[in-house]
Amino acid sequence: QVRLVESGGGLVQPGGSLRLSCVGSGRDFSIDDMVWYRQAPGNQRERDLVARISSGSSINYAGFVKGRFTISRDKAKNTVYLQMNNLKPEDTAVYYCNSVPPINSWGPGTQVTVSS
Repeated sequence: QVRLVESGGGLVQPGGSLRLSCVGSGRDFSIDDMVWYRQAPGNQRERDLVARISSGSSINYAGFVKGRFTISRDKAKNTVYLQMNNLKPEDTAVYYCNSVPPINSWGPGTQVTVSS
């Protein structure tokens, strides 16, 4: 079964940091572009793109995270990371990852809550 599982979320104060992980299984994701998305509370209709990393490690970020978040990958571990620094309350969301093109079964996501 092809799966992506996110982890690393939690409750953090504004200005804090978290490192999210997305582990793939069932196939080799190293040849795919990988994307982190987030879904904010009350927004059940869509997920916003946060960051994207290509198979060649080219990177793009959404404007709202530039300079604060860093996406990276470890192909040997079939894993993508999202280092999040200087977190803000508006970063509160469930964070998901997926490949491009996406697999049908999304992972459980990982909850990030930024609050004092």
